[in-house]
Amino acid sequence: MRHLNKGRKLGRNPSHQRALLKNLIVSILLTERDAEHDDNAPKTKGRIITTLPKAKEVRPLLEKCITIAKKAQKHINAAAVLETKAARNSTEWKKWRESAQWQEWNKAVSPALAARRRVLQIIGNHKEAVRILFDVVAPRFEDRSGGYTRILKLFKPRLGDAGKRAVLEFVGNNDRTKKRTQKPQVE
Repeated sequence: MRHLNKGRKLGRNPSHQRALLKNLIVSILLTERDAEHDDNAPKTKGRIITTLPKAKEVRPLLEKCITIAKKAQKHINAAAVLETKAARNSTEWKKWRESAQWQEWNKAVSPALAARRRVLQIIGNHKEAVRILFDVVAPRFEDRSGGYTRILKLFKPRLGDAGKRAVLEFVGNNDRTKKRTQKPQVE
């Protein structure tokens, strides 16, 4: 029996497992980047193809990161109201920096900063992925209470070792909607 051995080994030692999971999280977050500035942009935003066990293992970590970012959104919005529009290091900005409004802004933004640091701790030092998570992904799921990702099994196995493949994607991006047909009018 595997007492106290939670999770899948994925054929790796523990530090390699953690690195793999962090890289998968960063990969799916970076697919949300703008394709204009990226040469090897993904075909579909918010979707990666990996093996089924890896997808099942990374999903809870990714959803935890999204929940942390989602909870920080109210603090980010509160701080945006108190923020100044002046350019940094201008005289107006320096006056704002010395005012009581800056103190309020600082109190409002500090939980959001702590949340960013917590996510950085989970996924490693990848600041662009954290920026995308907080600016793009978390506002999309603000009204959703959980279940931000889905795993779709692919029919074709991986070439070489015939590993089961799966698609890990964000919910809401690529949803198909069923169109209802109109019933014919009876005269």
